[in-house]
Amino acid sequence: GHIVRNWKVRWFVLLQDKLLYYKIEGGKKEPSPKGRILLDGCTITCPCLEYENRPLLIKLTTKTNTDYFLECCSREERDSWALDITGAIHAGHPVQVQELHRMKNSFKLLESISLHHIVERMCDSSTGIKLTRNLEQGNRYKETFTGSALVDWLISNSFAVSRFEAVTLASMLMEENFIKPVGTRSTEATRYGDLSEQFLDDSTALYMFAESSMKNTSSKEGLQFNISELSGTIVKQGFLVKQGHKRKNWKVRRFVLRADPAFLHYYDPTKEENRPVGGFSLRGCLVSALEDNGVPAGVKGNVQGNLFKIITKKDVHYYIQASSKAERAQWIEAIKPLT
Repeated sequence: GHIVRNWKVRWFVLLQDKLLYYKIEGGKKEPSPKGRILLDGCTITCPCLEYENRPLLIKLTTKTNTDYFLECCSREERDSWALDITGAIHAGHPVQVQELHRMKNSFKLLESISLHHIVERMCDSSTGIKLTRNLEQGNRYKETFTGSALVDWLISNSFAVSRFEAVTLASMLMEENFIKPVGTRSTEATRYGDLSEQFLDDSTALYMFAESSMKNTSSKEGLQFNISELSGTIVKQGFLVKQGHKRKNWKVRRFVLRADPAFLHYYDPTKEENRPVGGFSLRGCLVSALEDNGVPAGVKGNVQGNLFKIITKKDVHYYIQASSKAERAQWIEAIKPLT
């Protein structure tokens, strides 16, 4: 309501240029509308997170800056209404309407946003995702959020434009151990669902920040990797020994090879960080095995053999040791098609 800020049930009818709402008496709508919202010049916000305890809101702001808050019965209903209202707002522009329907099930994440940046924004005390206590099957969980709440938050903060995109992005956050499932519902989905079903856009599935990601949010140090790098399909992963670029010492790293896009990232297994400590695109790279008789130029320190080298498009040389000739061959065979 505009005068008394209470919430009342109204029957809504969407026309091409306006949204009518009616009072309901005795289970039936009255013949004349109680009011109308003119859609010309209107802007829509969905999901609208201005009311913490009302996650199913649509906000309409008219050309005269009047705000209307409409609450739906489910997320599916809310998103359906939002799409149809947006279509009516842009009714005079059929190309925009077609684009809206295409975006509903599209997938095109922003390439300039890093996962680490998203987690930092999620942890912001004023604009981040709201952490609440939740009860599931008699167990109490502190500082958790639901799967559907995270999807709403990602969309409202422009990290994704559709629920499909937001679920994919949330799955990446979980895969990289920035967030973790808690409780039976979300944990079983992780254990038994396929990759596209492991994160649940559901108000009963609970998640929380992984402890290591909470530690990292206070640090601005470290390399930033954009979403496109970490969104590829994991082709192969395992432990290899890599020579450092500055000190030329050898350290064990966990390597993750991804395709579409083709990247090779490496992680420090001694740290609880969820971010790579390095990585590079494989496009235009050269990969080859190095002979074990003698130490090749550019290689220093304790070399056990089973070496291979990757030269990037920018002429950066990476020297890597595998534990056996067979493992070296497997890595080279996996990398070559992606170069």
